[in-house]
Amino acid sequence: MNTAETTLLDAAAAHLRARDLTVAIKEARRDERIDAWFRVTKDKKHVDYAVEVKRQVTPQTLGAVVAQLRQWGELTKKPPLLVTTHITPPVADRLTAANQQFVDAAGNAYLNAPGMYVLITGRKPEKDVDTIARKAGDVFTKPGVKTLFALICNPELATATYRQIAAAANVALGALPGVLAGLQQAGHLHVMGDKRKLVATKRLLDEWALAYARRLRPKQLLRTLVTPDFGTWREWDLQVDEARWGGEPAAGLLTNYLEPGVLTLYAAKAPARLVVEHRMTTARPNDTHNLVEIRTPFWGEGLVNKQRADLVPEALVYADLLATGDARCIEAAQMIYEEHLARLFTAT
Repeated sequence: MNTAETTLLDAAAAHLRARDLTVAIKEARRDERIDAWFRVTKDKKHVDYAVEVKRQVTPQTLGAVVAQLRQWGELTKKPPLLVTTHITPPVADRLTAANQQFVDAAGNAYLNAPGMYVLITGRKPEKDVDTIARKAGDVFTKPGVKTLFALICNPELATATYRQIAAAANVALGALPGVLAGLQQAGHLHVMGDKRKLVATKRLLDEWALAYARRLRPKQLLRTLVTPDFGTWREWDLQVDEARWGGEPAAGLLTNYLEPGVLTLYAAKAPARLVVEHRMTTARPNDTHNLVEIRTPFWGEGLVNKQRADLVPEALVYADLLATGDARCIEAAQMIYEEHLARLFTAT
């Protein structure tokens, strides 16, 4: 663990101890993949938590965080515990609704175990801890997120030339050596001589989805429209040279489980033909139904959905669903992972 993560763990443990709980911290082994173990004791009864440290959790990254924590709970057979800098009251409400336990460096906490219940929300972070957390290293820069997406969609790209990888990822050629070096240093890319191989794990996918939601996704929203034809979206004549389905409608087509609340289209611009045919108009701030969001593609050459040309790649559908933070979307994301992505990734 780095200094920022250690600081967050110590601060979180100190706040729990202030609540008359005994907390023992043990750093996890590398092969355990989690960040640490917390043994929390009250009245001679203890609970062992598998701890995952996250620098920041927002409504946009909440889904990816919860999905990752559930995986570690399944792998370790222990309840997962989120430790982070600060949990705002709205995020705390959604975490408690999902029964995801957490502690932050500001003293907010939710623990729910036999003989132990703690719920504290609304406390503000201390500036020094927040500053340390923000300075933590991160390989998921904007070029890093785009490059990793290209490698996730097409792992064979790892063996390609820099120019080919840069074209697929839509990043500047000059940025690529630093990105690949960072991925190698973080253990996400194995390099032997001139051979490279992506270390494709479920953890990496979820880390990428979280970084995408935080760093890239907000900047891709081009326009938000409304349409009276929302309910007929499956019948729309979508041309792949104009637009592709992403997010909730893509999940609906892949799983037949989710009926979308928002229609997400990836397109360089709002498709004029569809706008006219389906009487789309610009959404107003108070519009909450029949929404169509146009998001600009951020990737480059050759990255497609191999099953359906009218959909964006499955990894992006997965990430878009997690970014909503909605419980049913998170369920649909897990279905897409199990049915379309799991074969490409190892569990740890």
